[in-house]
Amino acid sequence: MNIDITGLPSPCYLVDERLLVKNLEVLNSVQERTGCSILLALKGFSMFSTFPLVGKYLKGVTSSSLFEARLGREKMDKEVHVYAPAYVDSEFDELLEYVDHIVFNSFDQLNRFKSRVQGVTSKKIDIGIRVNPEYSEIETPLYDPCYNNSRMGVTLANFRPEDLDGVDGIHFHTMCEQNSDTLERTIKVVDEKFGPYIKQMKWLNFGGGHHITREDYDLDTLVRCIQYFQDKYGVQVYLEPGEAIALNTGYLVATVLDTMKNGMDIAILDTSAECHMPDVLAMPYRPNIIGAGKPGEYAHTYRLGGLTCLAGDVIGDYSFKEPLKPGDKLVFCDMAHYTMVKNHMFNGVNLPAIASYNDEEGIKVIRQFSYEDFSSRLS
Repeated sequence: MNIDITGLPSPCYLVDERLLVKNLEVLNSVQERTGCSILLALKGFSMFSTFPLVGKYLKGVTSSSLFEARLGREKMDKEVHVYAPAYVDSEFDELLEYVDHIVFNSFDQLNRFKSRVQGVTSKKIDIGIRVNPEYSEIETPLYDPCYNNSRMGVTLANFRPEDLDGVDGIHFHTMCEQNSDTLERTIKVVDEKFGPYIKQMKWLNFGGGHHITREDYDLDTLVRCIQYFQDKYGVQVYLEPGEAIALNTGYLVATVLDTMKNGMDIAILDTSAECHMPDVLAMPYRPNIIGAGKPGEYAHTYRLGGLTCLAGDVIGDYSFKEPLKPGDKLVFCDMAHYTMVKNHMFNGVNLPAIASYNDEEGIKVIRQFSYEDFSSRLS
């Protein structure tokens, strides 16, 4: 990372807009090759100060709630799509003010709300139904939409073609951080099970989980998958990755607060896996740190822990060329997606500041948080 971080507050999320543009150019190349539409999934990345930049390349956003839909409408104002496992009646009419596409998770929800969608006179809102092809290659059940007894989407056994009147599209989402070979196997199942209904539709949404901007991602296979459905059924194809937009574009800058020993060297940081990078515990995974190695790779190995009182607030074990000491800065990689959108203030621990970098303006500290952000969520 060729950015001077010495003046940043700590902890701080830092998004490098140069890397974000690199990802967006890859995504746009897929749009140009196929005519598909790629949307930013706000559940993965909602740093709205970057939305003017993202909006230069992508077709809009996809949301999972009233607040996300409103954020997408107010901060990017391109296409706004929404899907939720169920919609809240008291929020529904306001939600319709912001969206252009709405996907229902069940036919009962579709039939309950369809007349209200069709009753909107100011614009045409497309209606979709989510299907569950009962096929996925995800190893972590927490992230598998097709896991046993999943609540996500309609299976073929429960599909009701007699209720498709007024439905414009079909949506499926079966992937998580996967390459296009998984998609190629998945679409065969989707086509086999739901092909007769896809041919009645205007569009088909491939959902998210596509790691399109990863270095080893096979773009040609993705293009082939998109073109298969476009050529066979004449549908418009949508993709809605969240992670691929911000993959490897951001950092979390943290500071060592203390070191201690208990069977091994331990360092306590001013950040927290539990509060600031919760997928480290949920997935779980071990984020890379610039200049650090695996345990034993360098001379000094430490277990890095957060500053909360949660016993399991441990980021992982890392080795360093020199001993750590209070005040040392550590830079965690790939900390743009599923961090700011999922962080919280357990123990009253403050949230990291949010900053960005580009060559024209340098570092911009966009947001810092305070006690009022903590207290305003409580009563």
